[in-house]
Amino acid sequence: MDYISLSISLAILTISGLTFWLSRIKKGTVKMTRPTMIYFGVDSKGQKKIGIRTLLYSTSEKGKYVQYMYVQLQRRETVQNFNVWSYKNNGLVLGSGLFVNKTGVSCDHSFLLPKDGTHYTFLSGDYVLQVFIEAIDEKPKKIFEQRLLLTPQQQEAMELKNGTVYFNWAPNTQNYFSHIVLG
Repeated sequence: MDYISLSISLAILTISGLTFWLSRIKKGTVKMTRPTMIYFGVDSKGQKKIGIRTLLYSTSEKGKYVQYMYVQLQRRETVQNFNVWSYKNNGLVLGSGLFVNKTGVSCDHSFLLPKDGTHYTFLSGDYVLQVFIEAIDEKPKKIFEQRLLLTPQQQEAMELKNGTVYFNWAPNTQNYFSHIVLG
C-alpha cells in the first residue's frame, strides 16, 4: 500500500514540476501566422515600402518581448533588407519593441529601406520574402518565408502610376493572389 501512495505522490510531484517549467521557466518562441495581406509600394514620402498584416504570438505562457523586426527581400542574386520597422496599433508607431503574449498581437507591420542612400526598384520577377524578428537577448530569427511573383504590368504600374501591389491570401486555394491599387 505504501508503494502505491509513494508512486502517486511522485507522479503528482512530476506533473507539478512539469507544469511549473512549462508555464514559468520555459522561454518559448515568437511565431507568426501566414499574413492575410502582403504589399509592395511606397509610403507618403515616396520611400519604397513592404507591408504585412499578420498575428504574432508566443509559444510560452509568459510571453516574449520583440525588440526588432525586419524583412529581407530577394530577387535572383539581389538581397535587400527593409529594416526600418513600424506597426499600426492605435496609430502608427516606430517599432521600438512589442510585447507578444500567448493570445497574440494582430496588426499591420510596415518595413522601409534604411536612410543610408539605398535606392531600390521593385522589378518584375520571382521574389522570396523573409520576415525576421529579434527578441530580447536573442539573435535575429526567421519566422516566415514566402515566394511572390511581380509581373511586368505590376512593375510598370508601380513605376509610372505610383501603384501598390497587394498579395492577398486565399485559404481555399492555398495561394496568394495579387492586384494593383493605383495611388
